[in-house]
Amino acid sequence: MKTKEYNPSELEVNFAIVLEKLKDQIEAGLKGNRIVHIDNHHHDDNPNIRFHTIDNDGDHHEIVVKIIQLPDA
Repeated sequence: MKTKEYNPSELEVNFAIVLEKLKDQIEAGLKGNRIVHIDNHHHDDNPNIRFHTIDNDGDHHEIVVKIIQLPDA
């Protein structure tokens, strides 16, 4: 299927939504960190998801995942 819209593309949006749903699995792999909040900007051009975490020392951290689909060749 040829992608006609890239800003954002349907694949980018769906990928962002799926990543948010995988919160528990992602958190299980983050030793000593707990995901306390997720900001999902899945309708932005190049959607991004911000994972807000807290570690065992009580320090807050933010991880940003930006999703970019490259144009079809």
